[in-house]
Amino acid sequence: MGNLKKELEKIGISGNNNEKKDDFVRADGRMWNEPRKIVIEQNYIQNADGSCLISFGNTKVICTAMLTDEAPSFAKEKGIGWLTSEYNMLPGSTLKRKTRDRNKVDGRSVEIQRLIGRSLRGGIDLTCFPGYSLYIDTDVINADGGTRTASITGGFVAAAIAFKKYMKKGLITVNPIKNYVAAISIGLVNGKILLDLMYEEDEKAYCDMNVVATDEGELVDISAGSGGQPFKKSLFLKMLEIGVENVIKLTQLQKKVVEEA
Repeated sequence: MGNLKKELEKIGISGNNNEKKDDFVRADGRMWNEPRKIVIEQNYIQNADGSCLISFGNTKVICTAMLTDEAPSFAKEKGIGWLTSEYNMLPGSTLKRKTRDRNKVDGRSVEIQRLIGRSLRGGIDLTCFPGYSLYIDTDVINADGGTRTASITGGFVAAAIAFKKYMKKGLITVNPIKNYVAAISIGLVNGKILLDLMYEEDEKAYCDMNVVATDEGELVDISAGSGGQPFKKSLFLKMLEIGVENVIKLTQLQKKVVEEA
């Protein structure tokens, strides 16, 4: 990962030197603070209560939401509903074939689906659908970095579309959505802060962060690391600030898609 001191010298004490070099262009033609082209195609799966195909550049994830009348025992005791998530990558979604999760889900997938579930619950009032469980399934069909952030962003859209349908059917009387939730990645690559990392950038990142936040800029989840190498708080805060700003923009796109569904 290189020498931390040299990396920090490149970005300066503020944690960012990109503002001084607006002519910096990434391998895919983006500026340092520019996300990939993000497209959300709603109602992508006909039989699902809510669904979408979300694309963060070449990363593409199918997200579905389905309601069951089986809530966990702890949720029943509290008189609330539940939201849970499953995450999967198709064998051909990666450069090297990924073995299917059959009898045992790999550790990375377990970690990601737990992140998706708790992130989405951060924007949803579970008391609005007691006795039910909403399953959010996210299936990666092409991976080029940022699969978890795409899954969170698309998963929330699928849930919101499903709730919209349940309201129309009279299955629920109050929309459970408290705040829209979305996510984006950000990292330090070759001394430069970059937003929404593609795989090539993620592999080279000195440190990286996934920011999950609401449409009001409130934090839901943050994961950041540098492979065991320390980095300064000033860098962390700068990356966090940029991440939250862009998550808010993402929630505006989410709302537009759900309104049109």
